[in-house]
Amino acid sequence: MKERRPVIVVTGASAGVGRAVVRRFAQDGAAIGLIARGHDGLQGAADDVTAAGGTPLILPLDVADAAAVDDAAAQVEREFGPIDIWVNAAFAGVLSRFLDMDLEDYRRVTNVTYHGQVHGTMAALKRMVPRNSGSVVLVGSALAYRGVPLQSAYCGAKHAIQGFHDSIRCELLSQQSRVHVSMVQLPAVNTPQFDWVRTNLPRKPKPASPPYQPELAAKAVHWAAHHRRKEVVVGLPAITSIIGDKVASSLLDHYLAMTGISGQQDNETAAPDRKDNLYEPVAGDHGAHGRFDASARTASPALSLTLHRKMAMLAGAAVAGAAGLIWRAQQRG
Repeated sequence: MKERRPVIVVTGASAGVGRAVVRRFAQDGAAIGLIARGHDGLQGAADDVTAAGGTPLILPLDVADAAAVDDAAAQVEREFGPIDIWVNAAFAGVLSRFLDMDLEDYRRVTNVTYHGQVHGTMAALKRMVPRNSGSVVLVGSALAYRGVPLQSAYCGAKHAIQGFHDSIRCELLSQQSRVHVSMVQLPAVNTPQFDWVRTNLPRKPKPASPPYQPELAAKAVHWAAHHRRKEVVVGLPAITSIIGDKVASSLLDHYLAMTGISGQQDNETAAPDRKDNLYEPVAGDHGAHGRFDASARTASPALSLTLHRKMAMLAGAAVAGAAGLIWRAQQRG
């Protein structure tokens, strides 16, 4: 009997991390519901899925619209069958000092980045929990633990997702549900977001540190969807940021006050007619990568250790044991 193909839904599927996630799941021959607003990017993602041997379903909608997200989930199940994995990768952001922000823009970031994940998770869990099967991945950020200047709306939304994640996991555990919810905390990633995030600053947005390629984020998301780990943190900068905030939060406040504002702006001036995607998608198929391929990291030893931590612990124990035997032999000699 032929094994049933996995059924996946990815929000933010048209570009960036979401696009890389789509490509990774397409390698499994999956049937994938593609949720985003931009038709050009959705068609590009669908072509990627088909080329890799999967089956796409284009679902153009705004994740801030809860009813539309639920309707999309129902359509996926009508077309493909029960959803196995739901990945929440859609987000929006604004680069601005808090007092310079329009409150409508602030609400928009919250509605997409936080409520969008709530809407996706609700649509997924109301179908998965009765079946007692399925996996939901919340795509987070190191900024879910450590806020930075100029991104108060985005950081607030990611912090909210972190609390939301803790809460719903407790509820599922209390029901002894086999449905799993995990969260992947990302570092800076080389995606098109830096070319279309809204900004009122004079220079082009850029990552504060050398970014990672989106394929590494997709690898972590794919792994999290198939394993029962609560959280996966991608990259050493994300790990050190999260730990640093726990041990020296006030010191980090002062450090980021000095470096965080200039560090998120490139040398080039932002064009006055620059387009952003806060309320409408930017036309075109922008793919997964941004403009920082030359400096982006293509590997993460820290991620490899995180994903294979049991093997790393065994190897460490073996090395420590061998060192102990050598030391004892030297003492006898």
